Amino acid sequence: MPAKRPPVPLSRERIIEAALHIADSQGLRRLTMRRLGDALQVEAMAIYHHLPRGKDALMDALAEHVTSVRVEPGPTWQETAKAWCRAGRELLRDHPGVLALALTKPPKGATAIAIREQTEQLAEGGLANAAEAVRSLRAFVFGSVAVEVQQSGWADPEVDEWVRRDERADADFERGLDALLKGLQT
Repeated sequence: MPAKRPPVPLSRERIIEAALHIADSQGLRRLTMRRLGDALQVEAMAIYHHLPRGKDALMDALAEHVTSVRVEPGPTWQETAKAWCRAGRELLRDHPGVLALALTKPPKGATAIAIREQTEQLAEGGLANAAEAVRSLRAFVFGSVAVEVQQSGWADPEVDEWVRRDERADADFERGLDALLKGLQT
């Protein structure tokens, strides 16, 4: 008889990854504590040990996971802003199931820290009104990803396979980002 493998310990990170998988493959509405417990092979109540506020804490953690982007400062504020926007876009595109949370949950925890860090990086790079610029850049990234997800067919139940990457969307994003950065220079 083969030896049984010990169960993988439950952790906050493991819970978030499993929740992201459910939300991305089945949609946020299908993400329940019970379904999450089944995916993790634990009783749903075990999740509350790591997320005491339950589903509210899980939703906050998912939003934070896809919006707390950090990058190293580039040689110019423009390069820093581009790196931040590209990284934020990729993270959101990787998890379309939680885009609605990213759009609606106020920045908390790691996300608030990342926004403050981004603002400081742009200000140190010489950009006046860095806080306003970060708000504009975040709005651009979130909006462009929302349009991409909408056009991809991800949420359409009649679409068998959704388009995860679109070269036209990449070109549109870069063109929009360049235009926004030029506008922020003035």
